[in-house]
Amino acid sequence: MKQIIDQSQKRGKADFIIQHAQIADVFNLRWRQGDVVVAEGKIVAISEPGEFEAEEIIDAHGKYIVPGFIDAHIHIESSMVVPKQFNRIVLPHGVTTVVTDPHEIANVAGKAGLRFMLQDIENVEMDIYYMLPSSVPGTSFENAGAVLTAKDLEEFVQHKSVLGLAEVMDFPAVLNGEKEMLAKLMLAQENGMVIDGHCAGLTSAQIRGYRAAGITTDHECVTAEEALDRVEQGMYVLIREGSAAKNLKAILPAVTMANSRRFAFCTDDKHLDELIEQGSINYAVALAISEGMDPLLAIQLATINAAECYHLVNKGAVATGYDADFIIIDDLKTMKARAVWKNGRKVAESGEILSPIPEKSTVERSILQSMHLTKLTIEDLRLRFKGNRANVIKIVPNQLITKRIEVEVDVENGQFVPSIEKDLLKLAVVERHHHVGTKAVAIVQGIGIQSGAVATTISHDSHNAIAVGTNDEDMLIALNALQEIEGGLVVVNDGEVIASFSLPIAGLMTDIPAEQAKQKLKKLHEGLHTIHPTLDYHLFLTLSFLALPVIPDIKLTDTGLFDVKKFRHIPVEILQSDQSH
Repeated sequence: MKQIIDQSQKRGKADFIIQHAQIADVFNLRWRQGDVVVAEGKIVAISEPGEFEAEEIIDAHGKYIVPGFIDAHIHIESSMVVPKQFNRIVLPHGVTTVVTDPHEIANVAGKAGLRFMLQDIENVEMDIYYMLPSSVPGTSFENAGAVLTAKDLEEFVQHKSVLGLAEVMDFPAVLNGEKEMLAKLMLAQENGMVIDGHCAGLTSAQIRGYRAAGITTDHECVTAEEALDRVEQGMYVLIREGSAAKNLKAILPAVTMANSRRFAFCTDDKHLDELIEQGSINYAVALAISEGMDPLLAIQLATINAAECYHLVNKGAVATGYDADFIIIDDLKTMKARAVWKNGRKVAESGEILSPIPEKSTVERSILQSMHLTKLTIEDLRLRFKGNRANVIKIVPNQLITKRIEVEVDVENGQFVPSIEKDLLKLAVVERHHHVGTKAVAIVQGIGIQSGAVATTISHDSHNAIAVGTNDEDMLIALNALQEIEGGLVVVNDGEVIASFSLPIAGLMTDIPAEQAKQKLKKLHEGLHTIHPTLDYHLFLTLSFLALPVIPDIKLTDTGLFDVKKFRHIPVEILQSDQSH
């Protein structure tokens, strides 16, 4: 501290100075002309030219310096690479800090999964902070791989990388004041931690209950009206722009100069290929600017707002006393990082990280062997009907929400027959953690594949095996292939596996280098285009959310079709007696 104070008072040379920069002032929303003076990993001054001395002088040539971007809510597991590889693909885009919820791996591997995620961030350049999973399992009526109680979470509370309690998804448990949920909320509150929300489809009155519980954020808004309701009740709204859920354009009209400090950006879930090609928060900032938002305001949302939301007091600004996390930007429209500094050290330049490829991650055997499907037969995938009317899951493009529709379906010999013409396909979820053997089959519209089947072990949040297909035979081959590769993603056509991507770490991630993983994903997408030639959305990510029974309107778990609004299971077939009600 004394060294930093001395440097700020010009007693000794700074480590380096970046001269001739246009500096984003996120507090006053203006551009400052000046030099950025850095010592001991901190910004010690924003000065006039020639005012300070330094070991190194860097000329910004009038380019822009903005704070390192902060992703306010992400699941690293959705990138399909481990944290140390995630660091390498996101940091070159100027994202220097992320707040992540590891509830994906926790739902598969419990405390062992949390320990792995905390261990894998040692020696990475970027700041990766964790929120402790509140919903393992996500709900009480489906089978996940683990259970985490408040007592289980206690050992992680004091870890330097833990900030709070992750998205609270089980809203009935909150609103009914259930004992275990209260214990988790109190654990966070007693330790001065932030509590994240998950308010998909909740009414204003239900939001009141969340606020009364001390929950302060929501990333599930899909309309500007929802966002304004959250802000009025004192919440931070995390504007999501990921691979499957793209809500930024719809929510942006809610942001004004008067309320902007209550908004930040997040990705929630974004796949590896898009992270490599687009980045994450930098992409959201550029998109917001293209939609008409003032660049400084967009930068403010992506930096200081997120930092203050999560009590990161030394991050989010290019100002005296703050961590020297910043980016040089050539063009405010693209937000492409020319160079990235983290804690006063240049870590990436021209889209490339400067550190060598790290050693492979150390992973417990139990996490690497998480696939325990019971033996399946064609009979397990049959969907029997007495009539021909059904409750069907209808996909909403680029959204996590779905719609429940009632449809007349094709039935032969008392069994549902998928229809490519009507885009009514079969969907199955099968428990894969403890040989429980539960399985459920339903009907989905909007997937659009023309032949074959796809399957994956990424199915939020319990991560059972999920498959969709045009015929039972290919679906069965796809599910069995998941067992053989210890989890991952599979594409099948005409009885053959035409593409697959093994994700042996909990059936969610690989530890191979990111570029290698990208090539495998490319081949997988080529396989998808074989069975869906006009594919124009993220099929696997969309599929993975069809098993999440806390996002409206209707989902499928291993225990059956679930109406999220009514919060109860419903039958697939609509019988005459059901229609009369």
